[in-house]
Amino acid sequence: MTVSATLLPGALNAQGRPLTVGVLGGGQLGRMFVQAAQSLGYRTVVLDPDPASPAGWIAHAHIQTDYLDPAGLARLADEADAITTEFENVPAEALRQLAQRRPVAPAGDAVAVCQDRLAEKAHFVAEGVPCAPHAGIATEAELTAVADDLLPGILKTVRMGYDGKGQIRVADRAALQAAWHELKQVPCVLEKRLPLAFELSLLVVRNAAGEVVHFPLQQNLHRDGILALTTVPAPAATPALQAQAAQAAERIVAGLGYVGVLCIEFFVLADGSLVANEMAPRPHNSGHYSLDACDVSQFELQVRAMAGLPLVQPRLHSPTQMINLLGDLWFDAAGVPRDPDWAAVLALPGTHLHLYGKHAARPGRKMGHLNITGATAADVAQTTARAAALLGLAPF
Repeated sequence: MTVSATLLPGALNAQGRPLTVGVLGGGQLGRMFVQAAQSLGYRTVVLDPDPASPAGWIAHAHIQTDYLDPAGLARLADEADAITTEFENVPAEALRQLAQRRPVAPAGDAVAVCQDRLAEKAHFVAEGVPCAPHAGIATEAELTAVADDLLPGILKTVRMGYDGKGQIRVADRAALQAAWHELKQVPCVLEKRLPLAFELSLLVVRNAAGEVVHFPLQQNLHRDGILALTTVPAPAATPALQAQAAQAAERIVAGLGYVGVLCIEFFVLADGSLVANEMAPRPHNSGHYSLDACDVSQFELQVRAMAGLPLVQPRLHSPTQMINLLGDLWFDAAGVPRDPDWAAVLALPGTHLHLYGKHAARPGRKMGHLNITGATAADVAQTTARAAALLGLAPF
């Protein structure tokens, strides 16, 4: 089912209960979605198996069960008037089952495309969006048949890879063979390694009526495969790149019949050309700056899209940078637990701390983010450098 009627904030449903929005997944993205929905007056319900899930803590109701549990899905459909997902690896079949009873955005079929790197690239190609030359590998025969011009490349699992996981750089055929066996011979895609200049992402939002809005291009810096810093406006992006990315995004969401927030990650090559890398069917880590630097956040627009409310073009009112806060910050160089000096960080002008309520810090675990806003990009960069030094982060 798609959204066929507007779910007005503060209204009651046919059972006399406040209109409720539900989300599959209880992590930090679900938490910020729930906060946005509650600020608009909706009741919220989260389905997540973790009893200490960040979103489950603050939702009006937490269904603690597996994502494919029939009883849990039935209860979610009973309680929610519209449903979304907070992460791309939620079983698409769960979304399809829920859609038999409730409006679901994004739809299971659209999410399924984003969960499969080969299907994702096929969709890019079908919509005329450039992406890296690639080949699927599911058998020894396909491994042997890989074209020479795809090497050196990056071998990635077709499913379940994120934050640099499930991918190995390969220089030649011997390395490719070894990497495929290291990845347990699961279906993979080999992508030709391209001469990258920098990385961008774009958040696009579409509703069931086909209205589309998008955020400005975001420039991203990764460390060890995990997003470390996002800068907006993207300092290296030209108006031509912004227009090209927006046009590509609009074709991608229209072709999927997509409803909700979609993040598309792009590479800019050494020759200035733009290629799509991958997409995430949900609000995205690189868009967290929108909570403090825009007049409407990616999370509010996700609520608006699924509830059939008007979409408005988001306005960036302040230059901004977002620092991803990983669990490493909660340990000193010797591995001894510590608390970061948040008081010193928050004494800096334009700092906005968002912690996710996770119980235990672990290296590499996303514990929160720090948004920094200012009057100019130079002011923001200066404050970011001071915050990074206080947190013990390597300079950006």
